[in-house]
Amino acid sequence: MLRDYDDMRNEMEKMFQEELKDIETKAPKELVREYTTPDGAKVREVGPIVSGYSMTIGADGKPQVKEFGNVRPSASGTSPILSSEREPLVDISTNDKEIKVVVEMPCVNKENIKVNAYDSSVEISTDDPQRKYHEVIDLPPDADIETVSSKYNNGILEIVFNKKQQSKPKGKEVKVE
Repeated sequence: MLRDYDDMRNEMEKMFQEELKDIETKAPKELVREYTTPDGAKVREVGPIVSGYSMTIGADGKPQVKEFGNVRPSASGTSPILSSEREPLVDISTNDKEIKVVVEMPCVNKENIKVNAYDSSVEISTDDPQRKYHEVIDLPPDADIETVSSKYNNGILEIVFNKKQQSKPKGKEVKVE
């Protein structure tokens, strides 16, 4: 089993090396840092480069795969496109009373986080020049945006919505004459 894991990891490393060969030349200027070390050597760093997948099982029992990070495939199928703005890793969970959106946004001050709730989505962005995040997350239809609250701690943003009250239709027996 471990051999299969090592083979898979080695194959992924080869794939990433091939795809990211020329990313340094196409990187947005916000992701490039150049400096001189104390011994006089010139250093050029590019990054952070973040790319990943999140897999969950949806309410319908089917797997859902979501991509996150700042590396996207190009429309032409050539080298990938690198953005200075990242899509964070997001997880949505629900129970009988609430809907919770958990967003991983490490290395950001909470003062730089903006959260806007709309009827069917919530938008998250940052003003931090070093760590730019942006994502629009679709909400379940029963999320009550009037009750939204959020907190940020240790790189994790939690946004909680109460579920809308489902009013049962009132009925009245009508006497037939």
